[in-house]
Amino acid sequence: MSNTPSLSASDRISMLLDDSSFVEIGAYVTARNTDFNIQDKDTPKDGVITGYGVIDGNLVYVYSQDAKVLGGSIGEMHAKKIANLYDMAMKMGAPVIGLIDCAGLRLQEATDALNAFGEVFMKQTLASGVIPQITAIFGTCGGGAALIPNLTDVTFMTKEGAKLFVNSPNALDENRAEKLDTAAADYVAENTANVDAVYDTEAELLGAVRTMVGLLPSNNEDDGDCAVCEDDVNRIIPDLATKAGDVKAVIADITDDEFVFELKKDFADDVVTAFIRLNGETVGVVGNQKDVMTTAGAYKAEDFVKLCDSFNIPVVTLVNIKGFAATVKEEKTISKAVAKLTYAYANATVPKVTVMLDKAYGTAYTVMCSKAIGADVVFAWPKSVIGTMDPEMAVKIMYEDEIAAAGDKLAYIKEKKAEYTDALSGAVSAARRGYVDDIIEPDATRKRVIAALDMLFSKSEDRPFKKHGTI
Repeated sequence: MSNTPSLSASDRISMLLDDSSFVEIGAYVTARNTDFNIQDKDTPKDGVITGYGVIDGNLVYVYSQDAKVLGGSIGEMHAKKIANLYDMAMKMGAPVIGLIDCAGLRLQEATDALNAFGEVFMKQTLASGVIPQITAIFGTCGGGAALIPNLTDVTFMTKEGAKLFVNSPNALDENRAEKLDTAAADYVAENTANVDAVYDTEAELLGAVRTMVGLLPSNNEDDGDCAVCEDDVNRIIPDLATKAGDVKAVIADITDDEFVFELKKDFADDVVTAFIRLNGETVGVVGNQKDVMTTAGAYKAEDFVKLCDSFNIPVVTLVNIKGFAATVKEEKTISKAVAKLTYAYANATVPKVTVMLDKAYGTAYTVMCSKAIGADVVFAWPKSVIGTMDPEMAVKIMYEDEIAAAGDKLAYIKEKKAEYTDALSGAVSAARRGYVDDIIEPDATRKRVIAALDMLFSKSEDRPFKKHGTI
């Protein structure tokens, strides 16, 4: 696959960073290997520009691969430049942004290049959870290079030109790129969790990277920037209750000035994951867009909760769920995926606020950051139903004989449903037992969530000492 960049490697850096802020490091490095006639090729900067600059005044480290130099392939010195950049970023506690346009492993350098790949992977692994890592793919990112974005926190691609794959479409059994381009940005975004957003132009993508830098703190010990909030923190939201079935609409209504930065919006549409602003602060939101959760949705939510927890970003969970997807295919994978989501929520020590919007049934409710697995504050809308299953279904099971003997079966079911809901499944019932902290009017959701997060600002919570979990 050929790389067809519209901007040069240096142009991308210039467009990404604040004007005239870039300082290059390693400008004179070239390829060290002299095998297979590589000495006859000019390798300025060994195919990658590395350095640092600022985005809205925030220090960032950047590397930008140059497809005009041996296809942007990763060789020994190319990788060492990236590894050295990571060392500096870790010392300073600043994000690393990778602008990818790479033909993969440099075959002329064989094991030297292979070892260099490993050194980059090692640096990325050490940096994970310490400093934000953002990847932007403009051209080819194939073979071993495909691990680079998956070892970072957020990955963006351009719709045209960007390719992400381990094996190219033509190398897959019974496939050709003309039949199914498994490396294309749209395919990757819709069918895998490997990319967070796809943009039509390189300028839009670079703008998204700038936005992401503003949303994330510089490192895991930094509180991050607080934006100026011009939206009323006590704003009442009329008719919000009517949107319980559309969590995207609820999110847009409660955030500051309708700011929503959704991740993986084309993947697993049963779950929404997004960064929003509440009173100027960055907050992560997880919400149920459909009333059943899939394996992909659970993995998507798990990944996002871990990202938020790594960088001390509070998590708000909006719940409207009645169960898990019930198909033969899902049955093979759903329990493991949901277990991982459960672990992510339970293990997270950031402030966690949960709002029950409508349905909250069974284990699906429990794993969506219920009080049992660590929610600090749980709110419920008045008409939300919280319990083991749909109250009517529960009544039909428990009163099967009585229903059969009743003269007016529908009236009997309605009567028992109301009794069951009041006693065991209503928001009031859950609040009586301490599983819900307060029942709030939907139109007050924004101000109540903001108030809860303000209260939780100084939260500090320890976990049992261990090397790491295994889930």
